[in-house]
Amino acid sequence: MMRRLLAGAFAIASAAPLAAQGVLVAPTAVYIDHVRRSSTITLYNPNPDPAEVTISTAFGYPITDSLGHITLRTVAQPDSTLPSAAAWIQAFPRRMTIAPLERQTVRLLATPPAGLKDGEYWGRLIISAKGGKLAVTGMQDTSAVQVALTMIVNTNIGMAYRKGPVTTGVTLSQLAARIVRDSLVVSSHLDRQGNAAFVGMVHGVLVDSTGAVKAEFQGPIGVYYTMDPRYATAVGPLPAGRYRLRFALTTDREDLDPRVVLKAAGARDSVDVRIP
Repeated sequence: MMRRLLAGAFAIASAAPLAAQGVLVAPTAVYIDHVRRSSTITLYNPNPDPAEVTISTAFGYPITDSLGHITLRTVAQPDSTLPSAAAWIQAFPRRMTIAPLERQTVRLLATPPAGLKDGEYWGRLIISAKGGKLAVTGMQDTSAVQVALTMIVNTNIGMAYRKGPVTTGVTLSQLAARIVRDSLVVSSHLDRQGNAAFVGMVHGVLVDSTGAVKAEFQGPIGVYYTMDPRYATAVGPLPAGRYRLRFALTTDREDLDPRVVLKAAGARDSVDVRIP
């Protein structure tokens, strides 16, 4: 059995060495309710150098592109038709320097406009960390001058502001699966229900005619409007025959506080996969 975890978070992280690593952020998503109108995040600097941190907000939400890859749509100036909270959620402090191996608590305060309608409003919290240097190699140096780049790493997490009753759900359609060389490729169409984003997990299992698991994948997902995600996971060579893909979306999220996760029925479906 092969099991693969699909990355679905929208943290813009660096694949460079630890010298270029940004600050760590907890929690991985922020939820603010209309009663308290505030929340906090904790930043941790795991690097050997101080990190200069700036926090800003923007409006955006995950979508899928023409290939089914999950990406982030951002809108610089959202109009009144979009449920944006970016303009009225502020971070205190907004700028700071975090010493090596130290933590900093940041408070988020919301000042929504008067007469705000019930529902869920979205934003993105962008944490920009400047610190550490990455040496530039491969340059001819006859002057004994060392060249290095100061790294700036951005971490982008979701925010949601909830006022009044909020509900969510998702419908699943157009499920399809096929074997392409040594990979299982799965696609589907997802429609959000209710007035809040569906935040949960996607889970796929490929079984043979005896019920034995031949491939499995899972990962987080957030459906804000509609999505057409495509997943590919390695399965290796499989004998000819009939297989079955079981596909499910649930609101089970171990990385989020259960008190902020909106429970919903989710969606399930299955489809045959034939290998000639």
